[in-house]
Amino acid sequence: NAHDWLQMVNDAKIGMPLIIFNAVTLLDWVLLGEIAGYEITLAYPIYVAVVLWYLSMDVKLGLIMAAFYGLCIPLGWVAPWPVIIGAGIVGWAIQFLGHIVWEKRSPAFLTNILQLLIGPLYIAALLTGDWPPKRRDDRSGRN
Repeated sequence: NAHDWLQMVNDAKIGMPLIIFNAVTLLDWVLLGEIAGYEITLAYPIYVAVVLWYLSMDVKLGLIMAAFYGLCIPLGWVAPWPVIIGAGIVGWAIQFLGHIVWEKRSPAFLTNILQLLIGPLYIAALLTGDWPPKRRDDRSGRN
């Protein structure tokens, strides 16, 4: 239906990418230390953990998410701080508006924090045509 499509477009093409950009960039502001002259921020270990988790579920989608999340770090280096903060405000506003107007229920991450990672993966699966998952016939190995 049109409302579902519109909400998916808002979440997928506007809200979630803005939230992810904001979160990754803010994590990159937290300096953990230096190794061999390179600054290590909180973004790096969290990026590695999240990407490994995504890859453990689906290699193709994990690689897509790794590229998207990975691009957020250098983009954050060149973006002015008001853009970074504004991205978070606008992204979260879109997210909550979508839940209030279309879904008429609270976001899933309010009861399960992992939904903050599952939501973007689900949207990536929808956009790539990998959702719903294809049934696998375990006896033949064919999809």
